[in-house]
Amino acid sequence: MFVYIIRRLLQTIPVMIGVTLAVFLMIHLIPGDAAVIMAGEQANPEQIEQMRENLGLNDPLHEQYLRYVGNAIQGDLGNSIRTKRPVVNEIFDSRFWVTVQLAVIGTALAVLIGLVAGVISATKKYTFTDTGVMILALFGLSMPNFWLGIMLIYFFSVNLGWLPVAGWGTSWKQMVLPAITLGTGGAAIIARMTRSSMLEVLNQDYIRTAYAKGVSDKLVIYKHALRNALIPVVTVVGLQFGGLLGGAVVTESVFAINGLGRFIIDSIKAHDFPMVQGAILVCALLFVLVNFLVDITYRLINKRIDLN
Repeated sequence: MFVYIIRRLLQTIPVMIGVTLAVFLMIHLIPGDAAVIMAGEQANPEQIEQMRENLGLNDPLHEQYLRYVGNAIQGDLGNSIRTKRPVVNEIFDSRFWVTVQLAVIGTALAVLIGLVAGVISATKKYTFTDTGVMILALFGLSMPNFWLGIMLIYFFSVNLGWLPVAGWGTSWKQMVLPAITLGTGGAAIIARMTRSSMLEVLNQDYIRTAYAKGVSDKLVIYKHALRNALIPVVTVVGLQFGGLLGGAVVTESVFAINGLGRFIIDSIKAHDFPMVQGAILVCALLFVLVNFLVDITYRLINKRIDLN
């Protein structure tokens, strides 16, 4: 297991290099001169040249990239153009953790609903219950986050007054609607994947043998079938977590949550590209970490999986 973890960590190095290269090139691929954009349209040539010098844009491209990677390894992602504060401080003061909390709660809700719905659908295949669950899953996949969020606000906040309209963190009630909004699509995908994986496992010989020995339905389904059906589901959950980090941009905007996604949008509008670069790099690294943890989880679920 230890050797596998080390090998997987080494395999992430090329991925990290690709991520840092993509994030670095972002500032060079935008239309126009990045120094002019960040200095502002009213800036004179001297101010633009000073901005270019401050950003190191006059150096060869490979030197800029090596300097960027070296600084990033030391935790230096530059300074925000708007606030003049270090990008790392701006990201990790509060916004990053708000978005992570939202993504974790949304993922947990998606996993809980998706697994239950998928198992029920698989064990009652081709019945009215199965059809109903899959129709609901189709609706969950089809609904855009922003529309679902607005509808939830309209019914539960405006009409019924049960839950707050916006905000995050001061009360558990503020977390309910954003988590539902963010997790609905993921729950639908997990439900469909769980159903498909469960149906495949339930047709295996060892399941028939367990039934023939008189093992109870619950024990067969939840100990034998579900455990072996979880491998592809865990993969989907890992991908969904990364997707929820991106989807948080819309959800945070709908519910006026001061998270990282909304902060990135504000930074883009303000042409604060060092901040945008830093925030995207942090999100990408978090996604790589989640996928690494997913690989480790495979062995925890099924010890028979060969990690060599």
